[in-house]
Amino acid sequence: MQFADHTDDPEDTEYSAEERAAAAARSTWVSVVVNLFLTALQITVGIVAKSQGLVADGIHSLSDLVADFVVLAANRQSQRDADDSHPYGHQRVENAASLVLGALLLAVGIGMVWSAFQKLQSPETVAPVGIVALWVAGAALLAKEALFRYMLAVAKRVKSSMLVANAWHARSDAASSLVVGIGIAGNLLGYPILDPIAALIVGFMVGRMGWEFGWEAMHDLMDRAIDDEEVAAIRQTLVETPGVSGVHDVRTRKMGDMIVVDAHIEVDGTLTVEQGHDIAVEARHRVLQRHRVLNLMTHVDPWHRPDRDHGPQAVSANG
Repeated sequence: MQFADHTDDPEDTEYSAEERAAAAARSTWVSVVVNLFLTALQITVGIVAKSQGLVADGIHSLSDLVADFVVLAANRQSQRDADDSHPYGHQRVENAASLVLGALLLAVGIGMVWSAFQKLQSPETVAPVGIVALWVAGAALLAKEALFRYMLAVAKRVKSSMLVANAWHARSDAASSLVVGIGIAGNLLGYPILDPIAALIVGFMVGRMGWEFGWEAMHDLMDRAIDDEEVAAIRQTLVETPGVSGVHDVRTRKMGDMIVVDAHIEVDGTLTVEQGHDIAVEARHRVLQRHRVLNLMTHVDPWHRPDRDHGPQAVSANG
């Protein structure tokens, strides 16, 4: 999974930052309700039915619940206005939140692996699992898959990398519930060792997902550029601006779900400074209006038409 999955359309003209924040809050509260219910159900039934796999999946749901509150807090913080200490705003709180999500998942995954490994060292202690655990695992699988599809649809619609991360977190939960269900079924069929094996696999899945989230977020915090398709779209918007003869040295970096851009635009070298400035202002306006760009810094370079570079005036000047 890549965070860039949410950029199906390089231009974003439908949703403002406030609308994205509202959508993030709504979808995250839905996730809170679902995970709160699943956490209580899975851990309780897992303990009663003696299923380590179901308990592990319940702990996974608990980590989701904590992650949901991290997302809500980051979403609220990122909407704060720019100030003297943060002249570009607070959007990078979202990148930091994704890093926290990754670290949380990694820690939970390591704990699951350790617990399951301890159990596998003493297979004779693995007890038969009650059949109710299988029904709960199936219900959890359906609930988490539905939650994933809902959250990913919202994330793609409003173009939120933080929501994409949280949606794929829900998909990892669905996959873990599937593995747990298989382990419980194996236990019921006379292979009790499959239940802690399922818990071990879930731990590896959770840890791997945490590493990927954390790695992606760390690169975003290190000013990673956006994908080539979106850079090309921004470049095209600049080139289409009246008065712009060319564009070069376009550099981008992520700021939460927004983008900061530096670009050199070429304008007719015979124009006045004021005319060149007006063209740069218009180019900036177009880019901010059509793309998820927080700020565009332009450098105006003079461009000379070939007939003026090599015409009689240029020859006499060199003579």
